[in-house]
Amino acid sequence: MRTKIVECVPNFSEGQDQGVIDEITRAIKSTPGVSLLGVDPGSSTNRTVYTFVGSPDAVIQGALNAARVAYKRIDMTKHKGEHARLGALDVCPFIPVQGVEMEECVYCARKFGEKLSAELNVPAVPCCVCYKLRKAVFFVSDQVVCEQLPTAQHRPLGGIGQAEWRPDYGPAEFVPQWGATMSGARKFLIAYNINVLATKEQAHRIALDIREEGRGKGQPGLLKSIQAVGWWLEESNIAQVSVNVLDHDITPVHVVYEEVSRIAKSLKLAVTGSQIVGVVPLQAILAAAEFYMQKENLFVLEEDQKVHLAINRLGLNSLAAFDPAERIIEYMLPDDRLGPLAQKTLAQFIHVVGARTPTPGGGSVAAAVASLGAALGAMVGKMTYGKRQWERYDDQMRQLIPIMHHTMDELLPMVDADTGAFNDYMAAHKLPKNTPEEEEVREAAMQAGLKKAIAVPLGVARSVSKLWDTTKELASIINIGARADLQVLKEIEEYREEAIKGCAEVLSILEKRLS
Repeated sequence: MRTKIVECVPNFSEGQDQGVIDEITRAIKSTPGVSLLGVDPGSSTNRTVYTFVGSPDAVIQGALNAARVAYKRIDMTKHKGEHARLGALDVCPFIPVQGVEMEECVYCARKFGEKLSAELNVPAVPCCVCYKLRKAVFFVSDQVVCEQLPTAQHRPLGGIGQAEWRPDYGPAEFVPQWGATMSGARKFLIAYNINVLATKEQAHRIALDIREEGRGKGQPGLLKSIQAVGWWLEESNIAQVSVNVLDHDITPVHVVYEEVSRIAKSLKLAVTGSQIVGVVPLQAILAAAEFYMQKENLFVLEEDQKVHLAINRLGLNSLAAFDPAERIIEYMLPDDRLGPLAQKTLAQFIHVVGARTPTPGGGSVAAAVASLGAALGAMVGKMTYGKRQWERYDDQMRQLIPIMHHTMDELLPMVDADTGAFNDYMAAHKLPKNTPEEEEVREAAMQAGLKKAIAVPLGVARSVSKLWDTTKELASIINIGARADLQVLKEIEEYREEAIKGCAEVLSILEKRLS
């Protein structure tokens, strides 16, 4: 199971006093389990946006540590800035990054609001945030929908004591020094600008065409979950269509780029690349790569090459270098895609299997052998593809190689997953059973452990089953020099077939235990 990672992006109403900015930075960085990814101050807006990640509990604590500093150092009665604001800590969204669902981020928002108001005695409004008609919809006190809050300015709100404005936590009264704070949960927002050799007005015309709001009532734009304006970038002497991609699952980044390019072409304007502000999820970049691979009939397997392709096609290096290690959020975090077993050397893995311990056992070995078998299939395919004497098979290889390659990667995490499932079941088995309540908890944990123990070998079997037909087709067309390797693959497949039979027997035993 991958580590749970939540992103927190608090906005503090201070962008000019470097001492305050640095003190908040130190408070976040000193929080155990938190990694600070970025600090983005704005002088004219008098606002600083911090970006950090960690476990759900760690990011809650990091935001609370930062808020303590803001409470001591920021006085909203003296604050001036161009950006609309609600309080010293204006908004504090929690965003799912890895291994968490939106519901867990909603929990973070509510827990943070509760802790903030309890400690500092300030109004806090935890909000479950989604995007609807370009605006955030906030569920206040679980019942009242309030769209006025996102655009409210720092001022004595006359209705704060009324039911529909009452904060979930803290005093139902205006606190001049602090204002109010909204915490929330939302999807990853991508700040994305597209360069156009045009006037500011022409760029804004394109923005009006694409943004969901369009040109007003009755004139909706072309793209859902998109906010956009046109502006002039003085330092680069170009115009930009500046876009907020509110939900990249609904409207991907590459769709925005292609649509802006299409409209610009119709206006006889040139698009010269684009710019991502801040960090971006890996999936958004890979989705762009897959789009251009399909559009141009390209064959690209490796993740780093796909990232390179997306950067090139979107022109992300046009204004400044786009370094994936510093701009793609998953690459900024520790890589835990593979567990400790899969990361061992071959010799280490063999010796740990042979140790006097129940795990790792047959399930982990089966997953490792299956992954090796898929790797051999990928190898012989790659040794055939792209060679002139075998080019008549290139189209087939483009279809077959990815199946082997991706199954190889798919099976590797199962090496650790099988051992983890067994250990979870054994841990449940050791739970106390002295009272009826303890027996109930133990039985529930054992049932959950058994289901997980079933799911992992079943996953291995499903992955392996995808390879039979592919292997047969490969055997008929591969480079003759790789046939010895394919013979090894066939032998491995025979072992895998036996492994599947063994899995079936294990599943049958587990099924009887569950019934």
